[in-house]
Amino acid sequence: MQQPHPRFSVLSGSSLSSAEHLSPTASSTRFSLPSATSINTALGTPKPGLRPNIYDRNLNKTRSSEVSASAFAFLFSEVVQYTQKRVSGINDLERRLNTLGYRAGTRVLELMVWRAESSSKAPKREIRFLPALMSIHTQVWRAVFGRPADAIEKSVENEDEYMIIDNDPPIERHISVPKDMNQLSCSSFTAGVVEAVLDGLGLPARVTAHHTPTQQFPSRTTILIKLDKSVLEREEILK
Repeated sequence: MQQPHPRFSVLSGSSLSSAEHLSPTASSTRFSLPSATSINTALGTPKPGLRPNIYDRNLNKTRSSEVSASAFAFLFSEVVQYTQKRVSGINDLERRLNTLGYRAGTRVLELMVWRAESSSKAPKREIRFLPALMSIHTQVWRAVFGRPADAIEKSVENEDEYMIIDNDPPIERHISVPKDMNQLSCSSFTAGVVEAVLDGLGLPARVTAHHTPTQQFPSRTTILIKLDKSVLEREEILK
């Protein structure tokens, strides 16, 4: 049996191999689908008094809309708690949060590219790393968190390492980490978003999240980007 790509599966192996969830004979009436006559696939004008379908909205018109911060915090906290119960340690939890972030990042990039192509007569795709990193620092952060990140830094020790600094990650404002898990960084979800965007732009890298607190910013987080060797070689050729 072919194994699913690790980036697009956070389910355990036992749940993936279970035949009960895949067998039509094992399903109960509780989970039965509605009859075909009740499914309306028409994309016409909604009837008066009915709430418009989210899939009928223009993607450009929702560019400036915002999601409730409390709703987002509640949803993400539930995701962390759900995932925590199904892992064996901190590293496994961060890996799964990274995988979920990667899924979200692929959709963020797809939406941003679509909007750029629909609103510009000559859309441009970034092929150099630094312009792409600046785009992630500003446009991706604003699309996901409503504001740009705080800083970009380059490692003085390793040529292939760059860092995005977020002094107050919105994703962690309402997360309380137990003392025995103080090494956990829920911003691994954000690292997955960044890694997905870089992969989609043809700039493969390994992205991780690390707590780097200061007295002024106790929640300060560093998103560490370690570029693939092929990216450095291409950057050298394009100089």
